[in-house]
Amino acid sequence: MITVRPSSARGHGQHGWLDTYHTFSFNDYYDPAHMGFRALRVINEDWVAAGQGFGMHGHRDMEILTYVLEGAIAHKDSLGNGAPLHPGEVQVMTAGTGIRHSEFNHSATEPVHLYQIWIMPDRPGHTPRYDQRPFPVEGRRGRLQTIASPDSRDGSLVIHQDATVYVSLLPEAGRQVSHALAAGRHAWLQVLRGSVSLGGHSLNAGDGAAISEEATLTIAATSPAEIMLFDLP
Repeated sequence: MITVRPSSARGHGQHGWLDTYHTFSFNDYYDPAHMGFRALRVINEDWVAAGQGFGMHGHRDMEILTYVLEGAIAHKDSLGNGAPLHPGEVQVMTAGTGIRHSEFNHSATEPVHLYQIWIMPDRPGHTPRYDQRPFPVEGRRGRLQTIASPDSRDGSLVIHQDATVYVSLLPEAGRQVSHALAAGRHAWLQVLRGSVSLGGHSLNAGDGAAISEEATLTIAATSPAEIMLFDLP
């Protein structure tokens, strides 16, 4: 079963410095029919204006991933970490018992385009931590590249949940990737750029799809595309 969540149906906030779209209920956007999918709680697509950013604020008991498509965002947190995040790099925070952080666009001219993902942890009370890692583009061109998992497989970042996050670049129409879902597992596909087909459905940038009771997923580009895929309990 594949259920498409169109980009146009997402929540939207225009705050001047921040243009943001919410796949699931978040902040001022509330839709009881879209509170998340399985352990996946937040998929936010953000454009942060030049010289602007998210001030220091706190989180608890959530696994938070950030994936930059264009520009760079500078991270600082209450654990003493501080680093810019560029395209091709992935950031993960275990909020656990509590962490505070800020994310700022230091460019004087260019916005930052990013996705922020929240995944519910396997239990509350983990020790807060931060990690960031580059993932060379060759690893995801025409294939699924593991960027987050519970066991750091394939050099991925660790998250405290039995979920795996993949990204892929499909550089031309007709290029495709496949993923097998184990019995009882579910998936979410998010189209970051371009357009793809999945099980007879056409999806464009910003569209998502909830997937259950499917043994194999075949995702084919209908134009050059970038996708994120979640394998979920």
